[in-house]
Amino acid sequence: MAREIAIEIYLLGFKVLFSIFKLFPLREKTTFVTSFGDNCQHIAEEMDRQDLPIQKVLLIKSSSHIHVKDDGKTIVLPFETKHIPAMIRSIYHLATSKWIIMDNYFGFLSAVTFKKPVSRVQVWHAAGAVKKFGAKDPSIVDRSPRARKRFLSVYQQFDYVTTGSDKMAGIYQESFQLPDSHIIRTGIPRTDFFFNESAKQDARRALLTKYPELENKKIILYAPTFRNADLNSGKVALDLDLLYRELQKENYAVLLKLHPAVTAEHDVMHQFPGFVYPVTGDFHVNELLVSTDLLITDYSSIPFEFSILQKPMIFFAYDLQEYEEERGFWEDYESSMPGPIVTTTEELLEKIRTADYQLEKVEPFKQKWNQYSNGDSSRNLVDFLFPKK
Repeated sequence: MAREIAIEIYLLGFKVLFSIFKLFPLREKTTFVTSFGDNCQHIAEEMDRQDLPIQKVLLIKSSSHIHVKDDGKTIVLPFETKHIPAMIRSIYHLATSKWIIMDNYFGFLSAVTFKKPVSRVQVWHAAGAVKKFGAKDPSIVDRSPRARKRFLSVYQQFDYVTTGSDKMAGIYQESFQLPDSHIIRTGIPRTDFFFNESAKQDARRALLTKYPELENKKIILYAPTFRNADLNSGKVALDLDLLYRELQKENYAVLLKLHPAVTAEHDVMHQFPGFVYPVTGDFHVNELLVSTDLLITDYSSIPFEFSILQKPMIFFAYDLQEYEEERGFWEDYESSMPGPIVTTTEELLEKIRTADYQLEKVEPFKQKWNQYSNGDSSRNLVDFLFPKK
């Protein structure tokens, strides 16, 4: 109840300020609201490449992995309630921009009404979907009727949603309760990285600069999806001790990429020297994927983009039944994943030793989810939003 009251007070304050600032004229300005960063960064960089006469404003959550400079033409502000002056400026920019680009669900959208010429674009943070979300999220039934109405009203603020495939377009229609006319098949901006050889080489170089000993090792990336129970415990389900004993002498190394929301510290580099490297806050996951020889994950969206590189994956789904009951899946998990599914570290080791990766599944998976992501996604979106006159 207290949380609900706090949300209502926040939204009321946001609405009042937005309504005042809406009295000012709209300007040739694009405001990005980002809690992930990568899609927004690629779009902003494409706008710079095309030298568009449009001011950029980036409202950045603390979780956002984005690198931009506040240079006047581009304005960068922290989008956090604890930064009150920055928050007030942020609301002004939201109310006076002709284009709004966002990469996540943002509750403030339920409290504001934009002027009709404004284009609101959702560049969702996943290229595909394993778990149900939005209007199809099973947890929505646990919300109060008022909270449920507010939750669903956010999705009605999306004029456009970018997608990399017809499959994901259908999921967006169900999740956001939008018609197909609101879905634009531009591809996913951040996947442009996988078609940029120079950027991939830079990413590889950055990893080896920090960990030069990895240059000749076979790199396993373990990137599990977020679980609420692991928020503070930082539990690692893989038996790292067993992997260390079995694989360390065979020139393997494990990069440990936990979800950014997990705050627990891990001293695994000292426990497993030369074998386990925690990389949660150091690199964006796509930067790690170019150096990854084998991906181990579970219900994450990472495989959708990793499939572009056509490398092997193993799905360590040790809590499959429990997780499916809690979150719900779009498809049958066991038949749709592009690699073997295991439930124990022992099974995983067996797959590695026999190289039983089911690679024949990767190409169809890639085509299914990356249909429109071909290296020009950022340009496609910028051209759509800012057509040349």
